[in-house]
Amino acid sequence: MRIALVGALLGAITSGSFAHAADVAAGKEKAELCAGCHGDNGISQTENIPSLAGQQDQFVQWQLVYFRAGSRKNEQMQPVVEQINNEDIRNLGAYFSSLTPPQGPKDDNPDLSEKGKQAAAGRRCASCHTDSYAGTKAVARIAGQREDYLLKALHDYKSGVRSGGGQAAMADVAYPLSEEEIEALAHYLAHL
Repeated sequence: MRIALVGALLGAITSGSFAHAADVAAGKEKAELCAGCHGDNGISQTENIPSLAGQQDQFVQWQLVYFRAGSRKNEQMQPVVEQINNEDIRNLGAYFSSLTPPQGPKDDNPDLSEKGKQAAAGRRCASCHTDSYAGTKAVARIAGQREDYLLKALHDYKSGVRSGGGQAAMADVAYPLSEEEIEALAHYLAHL
């Protein structure tokens, strides 16, 4: 039942069936709730917290709906999502997707990045996240994302801590990854 409700809500949000289009300025105003963790202009400076700048509009919307519906859990996010409505979700997606994504730091371990590049090719990461790893529609931008967050996310997918919605494909990809592959992937993607 909960999955059907989330699916119907997502369909309404992302299909534009609401009365008006997303408002980036309103999203920017509402994003003040997000800045404490996700950083000014959506670029996180906090360990294990993702940057949202340049994230795909639909991806942001889906994640907010998952948090609000309780199918994705996070203690810090729960009180925030209780304060937002469907219009806020549309506006936040539009706002964060309009921002310039973070630049990956200078690569301090090219050998590890090469292993990560090979792991990404072997796991066919580009088939969903695109060749530039910028994501598309409801698929996350992972290029330039915080390395610590990528490590956390891959571990969460591998262990099943992060599940629900469209996360099933990631669980299938992450489960067989070795610790070395996880570290290499996170390093490679963070430095793109």
